[in-house]
Amino acid sequence: MNKKIRLQKFIADCGYTSRRKAEDLILQGHVEVNGVRVTELGTKVDGKDDVVSVKGQFLDLASIQKLYIVLNKPRACVTTLSDPEGRPTVMNLVQEFSERIYPVGRLDYLSEGLIILTNDGDIAQKIIHPSANLTKVYEVKLFGHVTPEILKKLRAGVQTEVGFLKPKSVRIIKILKAKTWVEFRLSEGKNREIRRICEDLGLTVDKLRRIAIGGLSVEGLASGKYQMYSKNKLLQALGMTESGEIKKEIEYISEKKTIKYKEKPGKNIKEKKKADDSTYHQFRKASYYETIKSINEQKELSESKNIDSEKNSNSEKNSNSENELPIRETTNESKNN
Repeated sequence: MNKKIRLQKFIADCGYTSRRKAEDLILQGHVEVNGVRVTELGTKVDGKDDVVSVKGQFLDLASIQKLYIVLNKPRACVTTLSDPEGRPTVMNLVQEFSERIYPVGRLDYLSEGLIILTNDGDIAQKIIHPSANLTKVYEVKLFGHVTPEILKKLRAGVQTEVGFLKPKSVRIIKILKAKTWVEFRLSEGKNREIRRICEDLGLTVDKLRRIAIGGLSVEGLASGKYQMYSKNKLLQALGMTESGEIKKEIEYISEKKTIKYKEKPGKNIKEKKKADDSTYHQFRKASYYETIKSINEQKELSESKNIDSEKNSNSEKNSNSENELPIRETTNESKNN
């Protein structure tokens, strides 16, 4: 006797979409079982005996080749199957696959880093489910200098409109002239968690990239490139069993050392802007492109003025040279006479 499974799970297992999206398709009346439209989420089907179709497309679990892809998502790329605004999506980077795959979870448009793509809805659901509690590692470049006081606030967490947000750990990994790289480790990884924490503390994110989930990392993988995994290798890297349970908590071990913030004695202390300085707010996501556009326009205007100034200067030199030439010739002629 064949075991029946829920309709939304069958659709996800066939790689058509995620289980959550499959539920929406059922409720919207896009799914038929044995030629009859089904709108009940509790419906169960037999993958061998029942005929399931979604929007007229028949699904066959036996003919589906399961794919597991780890992609290093670039910046300015949407983590969706398509975008109504016409922006590039992660799907543009995996066009060679004829199978229907989709991203597991999301990264913001301006964020980059690790994204898993698959057509295995069951595995996708297990990875994103809160009970998995997989540690996610992010490297974040903040404007300004992160002082010990600011670092303490980041570690303490903040109360936001979506609840209390507190990282698993936070540390400084690199100090630049006017920016600071900070590593965040999250256990839950709620929507925009890092950006919400930073904004609440008056900090401005310049770059955000997800380096790892569990022990799975994109370290060494170029931006926009991907790597294929087997199901077993993927689950092993995540520290998960096939049933979705954490058999061993695995965390990515970074080679980057923890850097301690130090203020050098002298006038440099006054010149350093702290990360919570409000002048950095113009570079936040909401006004980022307008600010960059304004900076570029000012730069182009300045360069244009410099070019015009050089042209005028050269023109004056040429004019002076032409005016001086006859005088020199006359002088030479007078000398010869």
